[in-house]
Amino acid sequence: MDISVVVPLYNEAESLPELEAWIARVMTENHFSYEVIFVDDGSTDNSWQVIENLQKANPNIRGISFRRNYGKSPALNTGFARAKGDVVITMDADLQDSPDEIPELYRMITEDGYDLVSGYKKKRYDPLSKTIPTKLFNATARAVSGIKNLHDFNCGLKAYRQKVVKHIEVHGDMHRYIPYLAKLAGFNKIGEKVVHHQARKYGTTKFGLDRFVNGYLDLATLWFTGKFGKKPMHFFGLLGSLMFFLGFIAVAVVGIMKLYHMHAGHPYSLVTDSPYFFLSLTLMLLGSQLFLAGFIGELIVRNSTLRNQYEIDKTINIMTND
Repeated sequence: MDISVVVPLYNEAESLPELEAWIARVMTENHFSYEVIFVDDGSTDNSWQVIENLQKANPNIRGISFRRNYGKSPALNTGFARAKGDVVITMDADLQDSPDEIPELYRMITEDGYDLVSGYKKKRYDPLSKTIPTKLFNATARAVSGIKNLHDFNCGLKAYRQKVVKHIEVHGDMHRYIPYLAKLAGFNKIGEKVVHHQARKYGTTKFGLDRFVNGYLDLATLWFTGKFGKKPMHFFGLLGSLMFFLGFIAVAVVGIMKLYHMHAGHPYSLVTDSPYFFLSLTLMLLGSQLFLAGFIGELIVRNSTLRNQYEIDKTINIMTND
């Protein structure tokens, strides 16, 4: 099969027939073998009934329905697990992503050799309250991930080589950082294509401003787990040791200063009268706790069943003792 189109949706019954007809026309014109996987994320309208009706008319339609609303990331992860196409295309169900972009996205994967191609909605039809935070969000994501050539991490229209979606796990709200997840999994050929953005035709957006706050928290989590997930002591141990050392030096300075004043016959006060003494102790205590956190993290990683799970791409003449 050439293409799997994964479409997560929530209360998009009005747009689904138009989207399905548009996808089918593009696939037919380009002679692609394909499947469309609609993942209904617990819709409360009649989206699932619409999907059932579409499937009766088009055998290329697949449908998955969640019992309740879990979010876009679980919907994508579930669709990825069931996708069979050589190239997997994701797009939103609100008709803001154009299926006419599919042939070029497919070509960039199959001919240009990209592992992942992300859409870039250069000209957007969104209010400033959304576009300005989006630009700041993408700038931060580029800086943290090191993927400098992407301008729109959160664009729903993306294309993937099949092995990419089979080797990444999208959970929580990590769909915003799928290119970063792919990079952490060893897929470094990531490209971008300017795509057409259309104004929403039906319904209203399902995302609020809280996604920007959550997005930064998720980015920090992804950066930390990607860099220190298998070696937490390298972060907590180093930071804890540094804080403990600074606190110890500060305590020593306070004590030496008192001894000096005593020896010189100068007036002096109790060590505990100095605020620097308590600040130093606080640094030492925090340093000790961070070091212990790293030690406990190492124990957890050592006992994890995933501690030696690595992404192996190719092997030659490897014998196993099964």
